[in-house]
Amino acid sequence: MIPGVSSRRRFSDLSEQEILALAISSEEDDAQIYRSYAARLRGEYPGSAAVFDGMAQEEDQHRRRLIELHQARFGDVIPLIRREHVAGFYARRPVWLVKNLSLDTIRDEAAAMERQAEAFYRRAAAQTADAATRKLLGDLAAAEAGHEHRADELQGEHLGETARTEEDHAARRQFILTWVQPGLAGLMDGSVSTLAPIFATAFATQNSHTTLLVGMAAAVGAGISMGFTEAAHDDGVLSGRGSPIKRGLASGIMTALGGLGHALPYLIPDFWTATTLAMVVVFFELWAIAWIQNKYMDTPFLRAALQVVVGGALVFAAGSLIGAG
Repeated sequence: MIPGVSSRRRFSDLSEQEILALAISSEEDDAQIYRSYAARLRGEYPGSAAVFDGMAQEEDQHRRRLIELHQARFGDVIPLIRREHVAGFYARRPVWLVKNLSLDTIRDEAAAMERQAEAFYRRAAAQTADAATRKLLGDLAAAEAGHEHRADELQGEHLGETARTEEDHAARRQFILTWVQPGLAGLMDGSVSTLAPIFATAFATQNSHTTLLVGMAAAVGAGISMGFTEAAHDDGVLSGRGSPIKRGLASGIMTALGGLGHALPYLIPDFWTATTLAMVVVFFELWAIAWIQNKYMDTPFLRAALQVVVGGALVFAAGSLIGAG
C-alpha cells in the first residue's frame, strides 16, 4: 500500500464474483446486527426481540441463496471482501453501540438498513451480466424493499397492539428515568440554586464583569458536581434508571445550562441592562421547568408553575437582600 493512497476498491471495479462475495458478507453482518438487536431487547421488549430474530432469519435465507449461486458459478472458495473494503460503500453502526440505542432508534436503524441493502442490490444487479446472478440480485432488491411489509407481518405475529403499546410505554418510562429526571433535576438546581450567588454578587458589586465570573464559576462548578453525583450514587442496575454516564451527562449539562442562562447576560457591560435581561431569562427558565414537569412527569401545570416560581422567587429575594445588604 502506498502511503496516503486508499486501499479500498471502487464498486465499479469489482468482478461479479466479488459482488456476490460482498453481498454474502453483508447479509452475514446484517443478520448478526439483527440478532444483536434482539439480544439487547429481549429482556425488556420480548415482542420486538422476536421481530428482529425473524428478520435475522430472513437475512440468513438471502445469504444461503447467494452462497448457492456462488458455488454454482465460481466454486466453494468465496473471496474475502467486506463493506469496509469498498470505497463509498454504506457503513453499518458498530454492534457495540447497540447498548446506547433506544427502542425507536433501533427500529429506525433497521428500516435504514433495509433501504441501504435494497439500493446495493439494485446497483449490483445493474453491474452484472450473468442472467441468473442478475435475477437473484434483482429478487433480493425486491425482497429488501418488501421487508417493511415483512416486518409488519412479524410485528403482527410477535408484537400485537397491546404488546406494542406496553413496549412503547416501557421505552418512554426508560427515557424519562435515564434522561428527563436527571436533566430536570439539573435544570432546577442550576436555575434556582445559582440565583442567590449571582444576584447577590450583582447587587453587591453592580459590576457586570464580576457578576459574570461568579455566575460562570457557580454554573460550571454546580454542573460538574451534579454530574458526578448523579453518575456515582446509582449505577442503575437495581433501580433500572439506566446508564450512570448518560444520567450524569444529562444532570451535569442541564445544571450548567440552567446557571449559565442568567449568568451570560452579564456579558453586556451595562449593569442594569444585563440585570434586566437576566431576570427575563430566569422567568423563561422557571416556566421551562414547569413545562417539562407537566409534559413528562404528569405534574399539573399550575402546580408545577407555582412550585418553581415560588421557589425561584424566594431564592432570588434571598440573593438580592444579601447583595443589597
